Amino acid sequence: MSDVSRTFLTDSRAFLTQDYMPKIERCMSRLTEEQVWFRSDEASNSIGHLLLHLVGSTRYWAIEVIGGSSIGRVRQREFEPPAAVPPDRLMADLRAVVEEVDALLAQMPAAILLDERTTRKDRFTVLWCVYHIVEHFSMHTGQVISMTKALVGDLDLVATR
Repeated sequence: MSDVSRTFLTDSRAFLTQDYMPKIERCMSRLTEEQVWFRSDEASNSIGHLLLHLVGSTRYWAIEVIGGSSIGRVRQREFEPPAAVPPDRLMADLRAVVEEVDALLAQMPAAILLDERTTRKDRFTVLWCVYHIVEHFSMHTGQVISMTKALVGDLDLVATR
């Protein structure tokens, strides 16, 4: 079981650092600040909001739920109108949280994957929390790619593995 657990953690780190982050970075390199904060309507999020949300959610699940250190997250703030956060700051914050999670997963003992953690209202295994971080990051990476393609019209924007 330890080999499977270690492979799960290694693969989770690779998805975040070698797959999703480079795709988001390529998208962001093609966008203006106006495009980063563009919303097609009031009910939609901008790419900037999605990045703020990825930072908040990823830190919450990794640092607060898995790690047990409160981060004081207020989820709704991630979706409020932009506070003129420059794209380079959004990316610096996203890189920092991915590096933080990568370090956490690199040193995580495989034996704790079946340990349970408590959120504000539920209990999950550490394995579930890591899986959620990866799948949630994947979902929003896909949205960033799709939105970027719509904004810049480049169908070859993101190379596949």
